[in-house]
Amino acid sequence: MNLESPTVTVEKSPAEVYQFLTQVENFEKIMPESIQKFEKLSDSRFLFQLKGMPEIVLEQKESTASSQVVLGAASDKLPFTLTANINEVAPGKSTTQLLFEGQFNAMMGMMIKNPIQKFISTLSENLSKI
Repeated sequence: MNLESPTVTVEKSPAEVYQFLTQVENFEKIMPESIQKFEKLSDSRFLFQLKGMPEIVLEQKESTASSQVVLGAASDKLPFTLTANINEVAPGKSTTQLLFEGQFNAMMGMMIKNPIQKFISTLSENLSKI
């Protein structure tokens, strides 16, 4: 399953957005209001839980300076990645889009598609406000 957030404009340079996203504690600042739990586990891992959802541990898998940050599920139960693509549009201004890619069976995909789409759209919208 592949989902995309809307592309948002951020009033920060790509380097600043990249720096923000590589500090995992900053994800708490862009989480939806339905966040029930957020815990930094290490410099590259964090745990979060949204209302009515199980706890999920994300870890930074890879990154490309000032252009991309890839997070992935730390558990094989829900194998997915969340990629932030960052592009410069003007000095001190960039665009960011989140891409979700997961390997789920058809039934699971149907159940989680809408909540995940809403989740990545909210993350993206909140990222535009940093």
